[in-house]
Amino acid sequence: MDLDLVFLGTSGSMPTAQRAPTAILLRRGGERLLVDCAEGTQRQLLRSNVGLIELREVFLTHYHADHYLGLPGMLKTFALRGREVPITIYGPPGLNELFVALRRIFGKLTYPYELVELRPGDTLQRRGYRLETFPVNHGVSAVGYALVEEPRPGRFDVETADALGIPEGPERGALQRGERVALPDGRVVTPESVLGDERPGRKVAISADTAYSQRVIEAARGADVLVHEATFAEEERDRAHETLHSTAAEAAEVARSAEVGLLVLTHLSNRYFGGEVEREAQAVFPDTVVPRDLDIIVVPFQERGSPELVKGGATHKHGAPTPKGEAVAATMEEGAR
Repeated sequence: MDLDLVFLGTSGSMPTAQRAPTAILLRRGGERLLVDCAEGTQRQLLRSNVGLIELREVFLTHYHADHYLGLPGMLKTFALRGREVPITIYGPPGLNELFVALRRIFGKLTYPYELVELRPGDTLQRRGYRLETFPVNHGVSAVGYALVEEPRPGRFDVETADALGIPEGPERGALQRGERVALPDGRVVTPESVLGDERPGRKVAISADTAYSQRVIEAARGADVLVHEATFAEEERDRAHETLHSTAAEAAEVARSAEVGLLVLTHLSNRYFGGEVEREAQAVFPDTVVPRDLDIIVVPFQERGSPELVKGGATHKHGAPTPKGEAVAATMEEGAR
């Protein structure tokens, strides 16, 4: 099953010419989970090869404006298109209060919506995975989210199954699902007889805005991917501490301590292009990347490789020449990496 993250916005508190504010689309199979919805998120979706899909779930990390300002506009657009499919918005305590104000903006909708307040430690159990909320250190009601897949059965040993006389068909499927099977001759075969060692699922952790936090380390431990804010570089460490944000080096310390596979830095201040932030973090944790808007992080199963950054993976014409102005901007930013 495919798992990836589409970075719709990678800037900090305000947009820049090349970066929109925070929004990440987490895609697992046919599911689409939007984490934060900053100003311009629906336009970023329209610019991408994802499109403005009928999102069923939005997860807000906290209620600073640069993380939710795009939500009322998107909800209104859905209504203008005549949407009828319900949507659920999740967020930390304060969500219901926020929507008292937002309803004045988006008005009457053509579809139902549900608000679900989550506290650190709450878990949403899904088929094959769970979503865990964890605390961060940002001075306001805020949570991070971790998608944690269930372990998978080991590989089916066809040769052993043949030797045991297990017929091809539903019996083998049942064994792969972890069920015992009775054969026509009366023998009972257990899954352990034909399955290899259990294989781990994947884990992706997305922090909200946060200062360096031991609680984030624990929540992200062993993750294949950790998406962590890096609003500042070390030269602005005092400013980072004052505003309860992180420097790139501090985010890298979190990744190193949590023993994650790949660190992905986002929520960059508009004073940075990205390259300087990436270099600072890589000095501490080499497996660090800084995506640009509409880049994708692909997260394969561990036996199939490591997480990978796909530059421009969500653009309409991935691999095609970019317009001249965008190409110049991209070249400038790449040169700063």
